[in-house]
Amino acid sequence: MKIAFVGAGNMGGAVARRLATGGHEVHVFDLNPEAVQRCADAGAKAAASAGEAAAGAAYVFTSLPLPEHVRRVWTELAPGLAPGAVAVDVSTIDPPTAEHLTRLLDGHEFVHCALGKTPAAAEEGAIPLFVGGPADAIEAMRPLLERIGEQVYDFGSPAAASMFKLVSNMIGMTNVAVLAEGYVLARRAGIEDEMFSAALRDTGAFSFQSDVRLPWIVARDYAPRFGAALAAKDVRLAVDSAARWNVPTPVAAQALSQLVSAVAHGYGGEDVVAVHKLLAPGEEE
Repeated sequence: MKIAFVGAGNMGGAVARRLATGGHEVHVFDLNPEAVQRCADAGAKAAASAGEAAAGAAYVFTSLPLPEHVRRVWTELAPGLAPGAVAVDVSTIDPPTAEHLTRLLDGHEFVHCALGKTPAAAEEGAIPLFVGGPADAIEAMRPLLERIGEQVYDFGSPAAASMFKLVSNMIGMTNVAVLAEGYVLARRAGIEDEMFSAALRDTGAFSFQSDVRLPWIVARDYAPRFGAALAAKDVRLAVDSAARWNVPTPVAAQALSQLVSAVAHGYGGEDVVAVHKLLAPGEEE
């Protein structure tokens, strides 16, 4: 059974490699040849184009940076999908895009499968999956889902699954912004890094972000596991959705402003923890 994977960035590449090392025939395309090569090194087959990767595939996955990229690629792929092929998007998109893809892919089953946690966890299949789509399609692809992640949450519709991922990222990235503020404030008070990290773990302030990203802030490690520009995009989509539904999100809007500021300062390609640089200029070394 052929599986196509279009988009092999940090998360997409990790998932493609996870499938390839699980005995699946995975054909990968990405605009970055190095990303494709990393997948090929894990056993995937390199494709010269998205169309070549998708040709004859039973499952076609996309993992792309922005909703507009997702729309454009699926517009190109839809006419050439094999009969019975299932379209799966694992990108972080907004509900209107999920609904657009459902209409665009009429005649093929479309499943949105948002991914949680980090690329490192995705390499190990230790991530949650937030899915939405036809029940029969999700059940048929369950062996693939079980290879990709460790827990599947079925939200029913692609739009609901996409919205949950936006809400999750909105909360998580807002947490990163305030975590950076708390860390800088603690340093100004003379609290040592080790004490701050250890004591925070024993309080209500402890979170996934403080567990995973606080050590990166302390180490001034801004390697792009999840870039500030992508974080800003996700929070923007969440805040925009909230505005459309007249749901106030003042705290998330402030976090969005901080993320946009990080991008404006040239940190968009660095991990989201680079918001720390805005608070403590000159301390990043």
